[in-house]
Amino acid sequence: MKIKVIHGPNLNMLGIREVNIYGPMKLDDINKNLQNVAKQNGFEIEFFQSNHEGDIVDAIQESLEDGTNAILINPAALTHTSVSIRDAIAAVKLPVIEVHMTNVAAREDFRQKSMISDIVAGTITGLGPLSYHLGLVGLMEILNQIKRAQEIQQAQAQKGN
Repeated sequence: MKIKVIHGPNLNMLGIREVNIYGPMKLDDINKNLQNVAKQNGFEIEFFQSNHEGDIVDAIQESLEDGTNAILINPAALTHTSVSIRDAIAAVKLPVIEVHMTNVAAREDFRQKSMISDIVAGTITGLGPLSYHLGLVGLMEILNQIKRAQEIQQAQAQKGN
């Protein structure tokens, strides 16, 4: 099964930008850690980062055609403003977990509202790079539960025939 990780604007600057807030870890390091965890658990993982809202919407929509089973997303600053990202997530109907490295509820007022938190499976915030790790673990568990439910349904259907 495949999980797509989508990183929003300025996350390519991790380790450089506001290290006092976001920490010293670079995005490539976060991605490598996620890659290792996914591989150890038998999952394929794909990474996407953009500073452009439309590109992120395209990446979400392409999930319907590229074999993606779930999405881990940090929309970054677009979390608070993007109706188009919200609409794309709602349209694809895949399990999605929203992550943020900082505790957005403890930051500026404008950062405390997420446009997507009410339509995603879960939100993990405030734990730095660990937020990504926990989000990935959560998605892997959701996908494993879906797989088990499908296997049970198939077994029951075979017994009924």
